[in-house]
Amino acid sequence: MAETREVMDIRAAAQYLGVARDTLYKYVWSDRVPAFKLGNRWRFKKTVLDRWMETQSTQIERRVGHRKGA
Repeated sequence: MAETREVMDIRAAAQYLGVARDTLYKYVWSDRVPAFKLGNRWRFKKTVLDRWMETQSTQIERRVGHRKGA
């Protein structure tokens, strides 16, 4: 697998997350995914995306576990 840079552009971040670029743009505009602008281009820090994904998966696991316990 190719090395993933710490700061990624939209193409690399979409590939890393496994979503289409258009989908990632929608997520960015709705503040669902952490991103920042460098000039007029969106950028994504790998470490921030990794933490975000961990948080998202933990929240989902809690919701699923809560439903099972109900």
